[in-house]
Amino acid sequence: MKEIYETARTRMKGYCRVCPECNGNACVGEVPGMGGIGTAASFKENLKALNALRFNMRLIHDVAEPDTSVFLLGRKLALPFLAAPIGGVSFNMGGQVSEQDYISAILKGCKEKGIMGCTGDGVPDFIHEAGLKGIKAADGHGIAFIKPWSDKELFEKIQKVRDTGADTMGMDIDAAGLITLKKMGRPVFPRGIENLRKIVQKASMKFILKGVMTVQDAEAAVAAGADAIVVSNHGGRVLDFTPGAASVLPAICGAVKGRVAVLADGGVRSGGDVLKLLALGADAVMIGRPFAVAACGGLQAGVETYIDRIKTELEQAMVLTGVAKASCVPGNIVSRSV
Repeated sequence: MKEIYETARTRMKGYCRVCPECNGNACVGEVPGMGGIGTAASFKENLKALNALRFNMRLIHDVAEPDTSVFLLGRKLALPFLAAPIGGVSFNMGGQVSEQDYISAILKGCKEKGIMGCTGDGVPDFIHEAGLKGIKAADGHGIAFIKPWSDKELFEKIQKVRDTGADTMGMDIDAAGLITLKKMGRPVFPRGIENLRKIVQKASMKFILKGVMTVQDAEAAVAAGADAIVVSNHGGRVLDFTPGAASVLPAICGAVKGRVAVLADGGVRSGGDVLKLLALGADAVMIGRPFAVAACGGLQAGVETYIDRIKTELEQAMVLTGVAKASCVPGNIVSRSV
């Protein structure tokens, strides 16, 4: 990983410093780029919420080989995390790795390790097109996320996703406030329940809504027919001064878990962080920036090396807290620091 980070630091120069601790301090307001919007308060809150949790160590048990697999939307994953959808390599990551090479590294690396990679959307169109091409090349093994465009563009993209052979897609509804897209003549919009229901039905695929940060929106997602939600503030890149995802996750899980799959992202930097979110109720976790750095620094090999690192950290944390299965993590393995 050290070599991968050194290469990434060179390739991402001017866009990401590949800091020893990815905490948002050095990249405040750098959007485009890898930073958090405005004061980066939302970016930092993601980490703060996770760092406030402490593990309750347990070592008198017989968990020696924990089971890290989970079932998500009908698919077995070897590990309880996915690579989050990120696009726009040229203006967010420096452009020394092409969009297609980046997507290929994410999707193939994840597939090789038995998990799923996601692809992003945006302007110019090659961002979305590279993702679709990559998923098709991976025989449908990937999840394309599209933004809440105007209906005509939205439904055209839904059909393109279906043509890849994938069985699941998503929409990052938290992109609805991206004024930059509006200025480019490609506005994105919030959606009401009825409109979302129409979109989910039109997709005729398993459908994930990403960007849920309140119980109210979680209930609305269920009412709209979504199969899964992602508790996420978009990595702190769309609205300043939101809470961290881990802060709102327990209430959301308490309201809708069992009726819809619940994923979470934001500030995940280690296998321990993955376990913390599972303990708060998530069925699986998404990881964003660290995957981007690994892909830029080492392409597919970098992605696979990073997955192996998180797997090792996760297994260690599970053994040290007595957790036998990632699919059944008790909430009492963590407590909040005072």
